[in-house]
This record gives sequence, C-alpha cells and structure tokens, in this order.
Amino acid sequence: MPYLAHFGLKEHPFTLTPNTNQYYPVDKHVEIIQSIQFGIARNTGILKVVGDVGTGKTMLCRLLLRKLVTDNDAVAYLNAPQVDPDSLVGLVCAEFGLEAGTKAQMLQALNAFLLEQHALGRNAVLIVDEAQALGAAGLEAVRLLSNLETERSKLLQIVMFGQSELDELLAQPNLRQINQRIGFSFNTGPLTVAEAVHYISHRVKCSRVDGVDFPVFADSAMTALASAAGFVPRVINILADKALLVAYGDGAIQVLEKHAEAAIDDSPQLAKRATIQRGWVRRALMGLIALEAIAVVALFAFSPGLQSWSKDLWQRAVGTFDSSSRAASPPPPANKP
Repeated sequence: MPYLAHFGLKEHPFTLTPNTNQYYPVDKHVEIIQSIQFGIARNTGILKVVGDVGTGKTMLCRLLLRKLVTDNDAVAYLNAPQVDPDSLVGLVCAEFGLEAGTKAQMLQALNAFLLEQHALGRNAVLIVDEAQALGAAGLEAVRLLSNLETERSKLLQIVMFGQSELDELLAQPNLRQINQRIGFSFNTGPLTVAEAVHYISHRVKCSRVDGVDFPVFADSAMTALASAAGFVPRVINILADKALLVAYGDGAIQVLEKHAEAAIDDSPQLAKRATIQRGWVRRALMGLIALEAIAVVALFAFSPGLQSWSKDLWQRAVGTFDSSSRAASPPPPANKP
C-alpha cells in the first residue's frame, strides 16, 4: 500500500485488534501476567483482572493464552459469553473438545477430563474475556465449575478479564460466595507519560520495513497524542493512526505536532477533555488581558492629562478581546467633568 510505503511500514502499527507481535511490555502488565501464572501454578482457583475500556485487558488475555499453550496446558477460552448457566457448561466442554449431552453428562465428562489432566501434571485453565457479560447467573455458574476439585487442589483454574462492571456485579450480596473465592485480583489502567511515548515508538518499530529507521513521529507529536488520549492505549492507537493519515495527506514523511493536533481536533468524543482544556486556556488568557487593560484604564481615567491615552488603551484592549471571544465590547467610561 502506498500509505504504508510512504512511512517505511510493512503493516499498520495502530490497529485496534490486539496484536501480540506489537505488544509493548509495560512493567505493570508483565507483573500481572507473571502473577497469574503463579496463581495458576499454585491452584488458586479463580483470578480476576479488571480495567477500564482500552487499557490492555484483551492484549493480556491473548498473551496469557499464548503462554499457556506454549506450556502445554489445557485451555478453554470464552469471549463475552452471553448465555444461560446451563449453556455455559456446554461451551466449556466444547472448548476442551468434549462431546455434548445433558448437563449432568457434560459435568461428568468434564470432571473426568480434569482428573485426567491433573494426573498428567497439566493445568486446565478456563479464560473468560469480557466476563461482565456473564451477568449474575453466569458468574454463579462459574462458581459451580470452580467446585470441581480433589481433596487437595482445584481441578479447574479460572481467569476472568472484565470491565469495571464486573466488580459491581461481584459486589452484589447474592454473589458473595464467588467473590470470596477469588484468590488474586489485578487492575489495568492508563500508561504513564513515558510509557505512552515509548508505546507509540515501539508500535512503529515493530511495523517497520527492515533497514528503515527514520523517526515517523516527532517527539512533540507523540506527547500531544498521548496526552489527548488520556494515556489509554486504545485511544492512542486511534489518534496516532489518524495523525499518520493527516501527515500522509500533507505529503510529510514525519508526523509533526500540527498533524497530531489535527487528528485530535477530528476526534472530539475521544479527546474531548484535551480539546476543552486547550480552548479553556486560550479563553482564560484573553480574559486576563482584557481585565488588566480595564484595570489600567480605571486607574488613569481620572487624570485629565491621560484621558486621551486611556481611551486609546481601552479601544486596543477591547479589540484584543473581541478578536478572541467575538462578544460585543462595553463602551468606554464617560469622562468626568
């Protein structure tokens, strides 16, 4: 594609689909993955990862899946399962390659399968992404699955990834039993300023054509994009991708701050707070200039020798304020006799 070749790229660096090959290893995320692996190894039972939209939960979920498969563990993966509790058992059995049947038959087959994996020294892990979609009944079904155990250890390790609504669900009194069984709980959040800038550079580096290394983003552009995105990875991806398109349309081989600002202004819903902040600062500065001018006029208006000078200052101050706010200016104070 001409667009990719223009910047020396072999693939799009800011796609919204999680790409583990472009993963930027944030320290907190690395710690979460390692802690989950530790929890699985010690048969914790249920683990939970909660975070706001776009903060990297699905990427962590994909990374965990890849690591578990590499370790030769038995893994079942469910994505936003909006099903009744009975159907949930069938989905889990299907993921483990077990035949369908009545609920009792499937539970019996699942228990036999988990015992077999346990005897082989393999972990059996159920990963649920967007677990808030389960609802209260689905979460209760997950708790019942966690009851599958031997006298010494849990047979099924369950890792739930969800938005903040998952915590709200688990706070309900009728779900206190599953809430009490969660051995480890983790939270994802926005990146730091330094992490956000490095994140943009890392995604570009992973997508470059071999031998091409000119900087695609100016430092000021990366800082502007990261700040306007609230340091949330998914929003950074959207704004950075738009900034690349703006720079491409401008014929520039580097995304400059003006290209970043254009992308930000084109995304008022995503970068709303940043856009409002810039406008607020501009209006505040114009207001201060006008107030200072009014104060000077008030000070010298009573001096007959300075009246003509104060009139001129007033008119210039009102002109400055009008150019920014477009509001009608008050008339100059009348001269005292």
